[in-house]
Amino acid sequence: MPPTKLPDLDRDTERRLAAGLFNEVWRLLDLPKRRPEQDDEMLHAAHASRYHWGNTGDSITLVRGEWLCSRVYAVLGRPEPAIWHARRCLELLTEFGGGENWDEAYAYEALARAHALAGNKDEKNAWLSKARATAKAIADPNDREPIEEDLKTVK
Repeated sequence: MPPTKLPDLDRDTERRLAAGLFNEVWRLLDLPKRRPEQDDEMLHAAHASRYHWGNTGDSITLVRGEWLCSRVYAVLGRPEPAIWHARRCLELLTEFGGGENWDEAYAYEALARAHALAGNKDEKNAWLSKARATAKAIADPNDREPIEEDLKTVK
């Protein structure tokens, strides 16, 4: 039997699916305590969201999808894939540009968080310094304050 072809989704459906999965990851991240199967669900939803964002043709959503995968791996205590996805986030942001003024700060935050988890103190400090400087340059406090709060949690 030949392999089954993936169904074609229209762009709007694919965007809604990607966004819904992204939001589901945040719901799971915000739980005070997760069961192992919820950790699995969170990880798979992050990758599924990134996959569907990749099919919509919006380059900045690829960046944010890689950031989300990095955050999930960091929360799950898995430094190697957290670093990989954080690097990919920054690579895509550098390649495509664009996005909001906080996207760059969050790319640096992901690298700082992942390296902190890995015990790479010098790398963590270097990326954290870049993230703080980039965040400080964000004029709108509604955009600046969330990243500043997130940076306080990088240990």
